Amino acid sequence: MGIVNVTPDSFSDGGKFLSPDAAVDHALKLANEGATILD
Repeated sequence: MGIVNVTPDSFSDGGKFLSPDAAVDHALKLANEGATILD
C-alpha cells in the first residue's frame, strides 16, 4: 500500500505532492515499487 498525501498542511511530507503532476509521479513510483493499493 502506498500513500499519496495531497494535503497542504501534512505533517509527514509538508505538501510535497500538491501539484497534480507531482502526485501522479509519486503514485506511479509507488506502483512501480510494488504498491497494489494507493490511498
